[in-house]
Amino acid sequence: MKPRRRLLYYILLNVCVSALVTATIIFFYDRARRADCMAVPPAIATIQPGADDVNVEILGVIGVGTLSDERIVIQNSGSQALVLTAWYLEDDKSQTYTFPQLTLYPGGSVQVYTRAGTDTLPDLYWGRAAPVWTSGELAALYDDQNIARAFYRVP
Repeated sequence: MKPRRRLLYYILLNVCVSALVTATIIFFYDRARRADCMAVPPAIATIQPGADDVNVEILGVIGVGTLSDERIVIQNSGSQALVLTAWYLEDDKSQTYTFPQLTLYPGGSVQVYTRAGTDTLPDLYWGRAAPVWTSGELAALYDDQNIARAFYRVP
């Protein structure tokens, strides 16, 4: 009877230690994952939804990696005209394109080509000699107050 009791004691001790170790691992894993989920890149933390009824979005980046075709499309989805003068686009490498004097009316869109060219509406030209956008990169649109207004992750 004594050996069975001793075996039962070791089994119960093993169960308790295993449960404690498992709970500790889950606790710290959950805590680390929650911290990852709560961490917001500084640029995204500056978004102020609904501020001044600004509703602008980056619809996409077309022709990624091909200088002659590469462009980013931006649309005013709001109900008011947006003065994009001094707004700027930025990539992950801090390469920026600053908008010239331009008003984007509700429902209107503009395309910013990476290559050189002559600005017309709705086509603007960055004047770069090489493609800017790469897959996985984050395109960000900032207003003249340095407030992030739109983001797009290049597929």
